[in-house]
Parts: sequence; structure tokens; C-alpha cells
Amino acid sequence: MKKFEKSYPGILILVVGNSGSGKDSIIKGVVEKFPRNKMTIRLAQRYITRPPSEFEGNISISPNEFKEMEEKNLFALNWHIYGLNYGVPIKIDKWLENGDIVLVNVSRTIVEETRKIYKNIKVVFIEVPFEISLKRLKERGRENKQQLNMRIERARKNKSFPAADYVIDNSKDLEYAIKQFLEYIKTITKD
Repeated sequence: MKKFEKSYPGILILVVGNSGSGKDSIIKGVVEKFPRNKMTIRLAQRYITRPPSEFEGNISISPNEFKEMEEKNLFALNWHIYGLNYGVPIKIDKWLENGDIVLVNVSRTIVEETRKIYKNIKVVFIEVPFEISLKRLKERGRENKQQLNMRIERARKNKSFPAADYVIDNSKDLEYAIKQFLEYIKTITKD
């Protein structure tokens, strides 16, 4: 029998998808529209070693601050991609212990390892055609040319994610994607 490091009653939902797929917008919409008479839903803010962005609710920290937090075991999850460090605060464990649903935008590179740590986990892949990702990436203007090219190439190579438990189509309007996600949460939280 498989032994998990962390077995909580709450559900950890990892949201993955290419840059420009709309992960943050969908997550924000799901949290806003989640029925208040149901379980508590939480959005885990990530710590990132880059300047703050008006489009994301991340916490911007320096590489040294990130290293200090990592050494103090203040991250439940962390990874390095595109020359940046990302960390999810350990407080998600408390939320999961309370039986909450926790949504977090992560890199697909940590999914396999995270599945070994957390028992009650689901992975949702946000799928969009490459052309839409490309347009969104160029429009947001957040990355320098080298970073943009890295994200474009990764989006070109990773149009699907077979390890996902559920796939959301975000090629239509945002409300449609949010509705799909809310319906999925309803199916995984039925008694």
C-alpha cells in the first residue's frame, strides 16, 4: 500500500498549462464564483523571484529571500523554471488539514513528485491552441525577448498533458473555462 507523506481531508488542485493559457484568470474566477455554502476554497499565492505584476497575485521576493525561506522549510512546493524560483507557502498544509480545497498554479515539472507527497491531489490542465497562447504571451509584455522565446518554445512543445486528471478548454471565453472548472470541482467533492 502506498504511503503518502501528507494525507489530509482537503483537496490540493494543481493547475498547469502553458504560459498564456489563462491559468491565473481562471483560478481567480473560480475562487470568486465558488458557492459560499460549500467547502472553503483557497488560492495559494506563490512567491516568485521577479518583480511584481499587476496581472498576478504573486508575492515578489529576491533570490536571497527565497533561499532563506527554502532553508527554513517555509515552502510546501518549490521549483525553478525560466530563470526564476517559485514557491508555494507551507500554510497550504493547514488549509488541507482543515478540509479546504486549495488551488495553486504550478509548473508541470513538479506534478509527479507532488503526487508522491500529497494523497488527496488532482491536476487540472488548461488547454489552449498554440496560436492563442502565442498571442496572449506577446500581448502581456511581461518577459524580455529571451524569456518570451523560451515560453513560446515550451508552449509549442507542450500542447497537452496526459498526466492531468481533467482538461479545461480555454479557447473560448473565460466564463466558459471557469464554468468547466467549477463543474469539475463539484464532481470531485460529492459525498
